[in-house]
Amino acid sequence: MAVGMGVAQVIVAAYAALAVAEPGKTYVYGETGWPSGGRFRPHRTHQNGVSVDFFVPVVNAAGQSVPLPTELTQRLGYDIEFDANARYGQYRIDFVALGEHLHQLKQAAKARGVGISLVIPEPRFLPFLRATPRGASLSASLPFMKGQAWVRHDEHYHVDFAVPCKPNRN
Repeated sequence: MAVGMGVAQVIVAAYAALAVAEPGKTYVYGETGWPSGGRFRPHRTHQNGVSVDFFVPVVNAAGQSVPLPTELTQRLGYDIEFDANARYGQYRIDFVALGEHLHQLKQAAKARGVGISLVIPEPRFLPFLRATPRGASLSASLPFMKGQAWVRHDEHYHVDFAVPCKPNRN
């Protein structure tokens, strides 16, 4: 994971909290950036260690939480396209799990003095997220992108963290 230490600590803490809150759920992070930073095509962000893609949590036809397929033939999962009902083949997005993940990220970030400056989901799926137990709270407390991003975000959601800089002590 090529992110700054503060962001890494937030992600690890959120996953630890999810292991307790949602022990049977599967969560998968996606692209972060280059270890040395810099342009990370095709992303406009992911250049300075504060941007992370998370694949949507899914359940299969049997209702089991499983990882989203991330084979190379599907551009590591980024070529998957969910329909208007948040389905892709046998998979369905688990919006309750997604909401819990965002909640735990928010809590872990706050506890470490880190902010969340932007969340980019697929806009057409926001009503599904808002209908979850965490939906109203997340809508009121997280900065969701207004409008459509320049690339689809149906198989993943993007989170930009706001890590405060400490002054140099020369």
